[in-house]
Amino acid sequence: MPPPDGRAPHHDDSGSTQLSSPTSNSSDSQILGPQSNLDEIIAPPPIYESSEKPERQRESLENRRSKDESLPLPQETEPAQVNTQDGRYPDIPQPAKKRAFREFLRMACIVGYLIFFSIAGTILRLAIECLTFYPGTPVNASVLWANVGGSFIMGFLSEDQELFRVDDSHTAEAATKHKKTIPLYIGLTTGFCGSLTSFSTFIRDLFLALSNDLAVPLGPYSDVSLFASVPVGASAPNGGFSFMAIVAVLFVEIGLSIASLYLGAHLAIGTSAWIPTVSQRWVRKFLDPFVFILAVLSWVAVICLAALLSRGSGRVTLWSTDMWKGPVIFALIFAPLGTLVRFIVSLQLNSRIAAFPLGTFVVNLGGTMVLGMAYSLQHASSSGASFVGCQVLQGIMDGFCGCLTTVSTWVLELSGLRRRHAYFYGTVSVVVALCALVIEIGSLKWTTGLDSPSCFRNI
Repeated sequence: MPPPDGRAPHHDDSGSTQLSSPTSNSSDSQILGPQSNLDEIIAPPPIYESSEKPERQRESLENRRSKDESLPLPQETEPAQVNTQDGRYPDIPQPAKKRAFREFLRMACIVGYLIFFSIAGTILRLAIECLTFYPGTPVNASVLWANVGGSFIMGFLSEDQELFRVDDSHTAEAATKHKKTIPLYIGLTTGFCGSLTSFSTFIRDLFLALSNDLAVPLGPYSDVSLFASVPVGASAPNGGFSFMAIVAVLFVEIGLSIASLYLGAHLAIGTSAWIPTVSQRWVRKFLDPFVFILAVLSWVAVICLAALLSRGSGRVTLWSTDMWKGPVIFALIFAPLGTLVRFIVSLQLNSRIAAFPLGTFVVNLGGTMVLGMAYSLQHASSSGASFVGCQVLQGIMDGFCGCLTTVSTWVLELSGLRRRHAYFYGTVSVVVALCALVIEIGSLKWTTGLDSPSCFRNI
């Protein structure tokens, strides 16, 4: 039976049925501009259900990119202004300098949101990792619940049609196009969700599962900390158990992240009647400049805290400031850098290959390789790293690498790609990143061995 809106179903190469839309995506390119290269922006919502309304039905990410690439880059024009003296429209449009200045202000707002939400996402990720690292925890993968939470928020924001709606006359499709032009939306998806989740930490946990080095929190709760050297427990009898550990981490991390993405989208659909609408006028006039100033001041304040950082003494426990103060502050310093690099790389590379989001792949692989380098330097027995140097390396791993890599965007792309392309993209991303850590960290572990970091040694 044909769908109720009269669109004819067609089948992609994976055998799944999709609905072809008679409308063009030209307006998407006209509205989004260069930000359309962000997969957080252009990727379709994760929910596809034939029983839903037509606006809930979507096409694949490849189709959207192909249509965008076939369209010429539109030139923005200013609306004609009425001359208040004689009521006539001027013959000369607004100068290009004014358009460039407005685009500069918009980009400044986006950068401000990215800085602010990268700091907020990093703080929340580290807090979740610390809270879920306790004796008797059912899952030892430290970043699991941060990835689940970030993917859940990404699914909600991708499917939501009410939070950024302009007025009631706009359709769901128009509301979706409009929200993707808002700096606040870009900050929440690219900045907050991307920083709350970490692909590099996920691959690190995957390697530690392979090498039987996943930390097992033992002993009293007051003596257990994420920022401390923790016994890894007994070694597995043979490599077959390491294989089972890898499979377990893969299924738990990827499966729960994708499930939370869909759960967030379902929540957005189910609560659409009760979700309030944010006033866009208030956001542009008050929230945008306020967040920009707050982001700059927050980043400067964190840098000043690192400069004034002092090393204390005493018994180190889970909530001791000497345990988490240095690594957390350095992580907050490097977090905005990782988010901004990911944002720029995604703008430049994500549109190169429609079936393979190259930008996300590059930042995930690059961030994982940087994490492997920092991890090896921190755990090398002959490195001679100072106490502060050890904390800086931890800040690079948690801050720069954690924000440079993302799971929320990755699972959103997996849900938007065609099935064959999604499996290929996901498999290549995990296998190549894991091989990089095997070369970087494995060569050190299986030769000279890994030593306890100097800044985590006293526990």
